[in-house]
Amino acid sequence: MRLLPLAACLALAALPLAALTAQQDIPATPAPVEAAVPVAAPAAAPAPLVGNADTGRTLTYTCQGCHGIVGYKNAYPNFHVPRIGGQSADYLANALTEYRNGNRKHPTMQAQSQSFSDQDIADIAAFLSTVK
Repeated sequence: MRLLPLAACLALAALPLAALTAQQDIPATPAPVEAAVPVAAPAAAPAPLVGNADTGRTLTYTCQGCHGIVGYKNAYPNFHVPRIGGQSADYLANALTEYRNGNRKHPTMQAQSQSFSDQDIADIAAFLSTVK
């Protein structure tokens, strides 16, 4: 058995196949399946909401009924109505969000906060944090 003539025959037989794939721009070996699947980019964190104090002033109109009256006691005689003017915006936003989500319990505050969007809460907190 002569190895050289056999290797030459195999090389000549492979040339037409290589020429054919080069003309059609077909890869000689298929790409792995993993390479064809796009990799999802990590999700970017949403930008923090910036509150608008002017909008917050309008939204807090009903808050004055309880929180704006010095010494006011509401229908719950043992519950002191806190002063919210001048509190930090972060504290106010967290408190309203917790009332809305049911993590803080007070029927009136839970009912009030149900109608607020995240932007409304940011606006209310921005305004109330400026009130003295």
